[in-house]
Amino acid sequence: MDIYFSPELSKEDAQVLNIVDRDEKAVGYLAYIIDEKKIYVYGQLENEGVYEDFKDLVKPYLKGLQKVKEDVELYSYLSVGGKKVELEDEEKK
Repeated sequence: MDIYFSPELSKEDAQVLNIVDRDEKAVGYLAYIIDEKKIYVYGQLENEGVYEDFKDLVKPYLKGLQKVKEDVELYSYLSVGGKKVELEDEEKK
């Protein structure tokens, strides 16, 4: 299944993105909040069949978020079908 970001709310220090399929049906969300030295990212997808697609979609997005501010720590919790998404970059921290 192809999945895409669809902006729902966008502010300077926060954003909520719907995750939609090719029929533009919402299948999950990704949200972040930027603090002084931290970025908190939360995301959830309902369909376990798109676990790898979700990882592939989110990984470059998170790398880009870390470029927003210098010396920022990224905290994230992402899940697909109730299963935590493990990103290799997080495991190295």
